[in-house]
Amino acid sequence: MTETESQAERQKRKMQKLKTKVDQHVAACNQERGVMILLTGDGKGKSSSAFGMVMRSLGYGYKVGVVQFIKGQQLSGEELYLRDSCPQVDFYQMGTGFTWDTQDRDADIAAAKTTWEVVAPMLRDESYHLVIIDELTYMLSYKYLDESMVIDALSNRPATQSVVVTGRGGTSSLKEIADTVSEIKDVKHAYHDNIKARKGVDY
Repeated sequence: MTETESQAERQKRKMQKLKTKVDQHVAACNQERGVMILLTGDGKGKSSSAFGMVMRSLGYGYKVGVVQFIKGQQLSGEELYLRDSCPQVDFYQMGTGFTWDTQDRDADIAAAKTTWEVVAPMLRDESYHLVIIDELTYMLSYKYLDESMVIDALSNRPATQSVVVTGRGGTSSLKEIADTVSEIKDVKHAYHDNIKARKGVDY
């Protein structure tokens, strides 16, 4: 047996062991229900990841709800596309801008409460396969919304419904009830090199 063949055999055995391990784990996953995913951390890509899941759901013909807290008043590319091309997606954007734009806490709280009134019915409606609540974490860390109310709504949604919550500073309560938590790290960002946000990439 040549050295190359020996390496090939070792690689084959390694992959066979890995496949067996993965197959066993997959077989052990016997629960069929919706999940809650929390995408948090200081890095870029939380909302982008959530919208990737929107596309997955749409590919299977599922109904989707998307609600965005604290986004700019300018329309985003995802809102333009979903509004014009995806009638099966219910899309709502708070649209008051970021808190450092408004500098009006009372107005921000009122806007947050109004936006939550859009989210809450979705979390009770089993016809929604997926609900995206973008930047919700800010509403809790700034205490614009009552955290216990939010946690209760998320915890008691229909069993078949999945929900994705995004934003920096995910609270311990959100992490506790989530099935999957991912923290995206800011390793490097174009913004720090004074590069403007790119249309079609950043918004």
